[in-house]
Parts: sequence; structure tokens; C-alpha cells
Amino acid sequence: MCMGFGCNAAGVTGCRIIDSPRERLIAMLTNNFVPCNGRFPTLIAIISIFFVSGMAGIMQTSMAALILFATVVLGILATFLISRLLSATVLKGVPSSFTLELPPYRKPQIGRVLVRSLLDRTIFVLGRAVSVAAPAGLILWLLANLKIGNSTVLAICAGALNPIGHFFGMDGVILLAFILGFPANEIVVPIILMGYLGMGQLTDIGSYASLQTLLVSNGWTWVTAVCVVLFCLMHWPCATTMLTIRKESGSWKWTALAAALPTGCGLLLCAFVANGARLLGLA
Repeated sequence: MCMGFGCNAAGVTGCRIIDSPRERLIAMLTNNFVPCNGRFPTLIAIISIFFVSGMAGIMQTSMAALILFATVVLGILATFLISRLLSATVLKGVPSSFTLELPPYRKPQIGRVLVRSLLDRTIFVLGRAVSVAAPAGLILWLLANLKIGNSTVLAICAGALNPIGHFFGMDGVILLAFILGFPANEIVVPIILMGYLGMGQLTDIGSYASLQTLLVSNGWTWVTAVCVVLFCLMHWPCATTMLTIRKESGSWKWTALAAALPTGCGLLLCAFVANGARLLGLA
């Protein structure tokens, strides 16, 4: 789980150290409940824009850190809850014991350590990232530049998803951005900007003030911001993580479950917040 804060794919690979196959699988299935480095920028941006923008100085920084910390804790609690649920149902079994043995100390072989780390982790993860980045980039470019009538395919898809997105407190552009952000979580916000601005390529709007103006002008409220934060925290793993889960588990069935668990939890929380706010007249 801790490795997942850096990269969920690396966290899944790190599950190899767990001796019990059952518990190793539980750890892999729940690793995506904690945000990786690709999701932290989105979380920080939304929190800074919608929840602490009226504050200043140390109060703004402290409150932003507190909200981000609470978001991370929610992910950790979800990890424990879903792990317990899996352990009591589909992956039921006897908990294994844990024994920590201290081996004899030996002088580290620096070259061997570097080579193993490079081959087992860095190249392994980067290779899977590259294998999905190129075709995904091509698909994204085609959707943003091909037109049917006066609208791009991207705009048509966003419009079709709008009713579904509205039910979950978001809109079609946001939902489509998460879908197209499957190769890498870092591109979710740039895709949202591309959808709102009607551009044919990914873009960076520059400052938080400009981003806030654009989002608010496209109907964002505090409910939208909360739902985006929750769905950013809990949705399907990125493509690299999915391929890693498939490699480590040896099954597409467990890979599909690894995607369904966080996505189901995220959609459930978003529906509860969005429709609860509407019923109470807060949105």
C-alpha cells in the first residue's frame, strides 16, 4: 500500500514479497484505493481551487494539507474495509502468520542491487507504460480532431455521457476525461480542459485562478469538486497497473475485479454525495 502512493503498478509488483497467495491477491486487488503520484496533482488542484481559495497564508496551506490528508485516510480506510470484505467472502481463508527473520549481514553488492532494481521495477513498469501510451495518444488525438457535422467525436461522446455524469455529480466531459485518462491519471485534467475549450490537443491553462474561472463557467460547484475528488481517489487503475495485475495474478478475472472494486466504491460515494446534496437543497 505504501509503495502505491508512488505508483500503483510498483505497489502491485511489490506484493511479490507476501508469501500467502490469498493475501498477496488481496493486496493487489486493493492497492489502487490509495492515490498514486499521477492523482495527487489533480487532488491538490481541486482542493486548492474550491475549498481553500478564500483563505490566505498559513491557514490556506494548513487547511489544504488537512483536506488532502483526510482524502488519503479515506483511501486507506477503504483499503482495510475492502481487504476485510474480500477476506471474508471470495478470498476466504486462514490468515497466515508473519515471521521476520534477520539474515546474516553481508556487504551490499551495489552493482547487483542497481541492476535488479532497474530491470525488475523501472524497466518493467516503464515498458508497460509505453506499450499503452502510444496507441492511447493516437485515439485521443483522433477523437479531438475528427468531426461529425459541426462537432468533434470528443464533444459528441461527452454529450452522450452527460446524463450519467450528472447523476454522479459530474458531467460528460469529466466522465469522458477519466475514461480517456486510462493510460495515465496525469492527463485527466488536461483532457477536461481540452473538452471545455474545444481544442484538438492537450493543454495547460497556467494558473489556478484561470482554471477556477474555466471550471466555474462550465457549471462546476462544490458538489462537483467533491465528486471529482472522490472519483479521482476511487476509480479503475491506470493501464500500466491493470497490465501489472494481469501479469502478477495470471488472470483477467482478478484484473477485472481490481478495476470494479474501486470504481464501484467511487461511484457509490459520488451518487450519495450528489443526490444527497440535491435532496437537501444544497446543490
